[in-house]
Amino acid sequence: MLFQLDVHKGGLNWRKQFWEIHPAPPKVRTFTELLVDGVLQYQEDIDRLIQKHALNWSLGRMSIIDRNILRCAVYELLWVSDVPAKVTMNEAIEIAKRYSDEESGAFVNGILDHIVKEETLSKKE
Repeated sequence: MLFQLDVHKGGLNWRKQFWEIHPAPPKVRTFTELLVDGVLQYQEDIDRLIQKHALNWSLGRMSIIDRNILRCAVYELLWVSDVPAKVTMNEAIEIAKRYSDEESGAFVNGILDHIVKEETLSKKE
């Protein structure tokens, strides 16, 4: 959903169109909407964090897939307290390996690892 929004920049009824093309059970839709709404609400902060920890990479240079995997994972790491960080990281890495290129898993892992070590600690202090 974030990929679609990033590529097409939204438009009228983009969510409705997404769910028509990609039907999902209610629990999946609810969790997806939570993540998407959270990313959209905090996107400036999330993008700043990704940029801060993506040494020598701009958001624009990242693949659309990697950029949106990172956005979703960062939101989940910092604002969804009932999902353990290890679970979020493992899922993000596996999604990157499956849907992006062979180096994306390591790329996503490196950025998320920095964010978990630095940002979640400072948030708790």
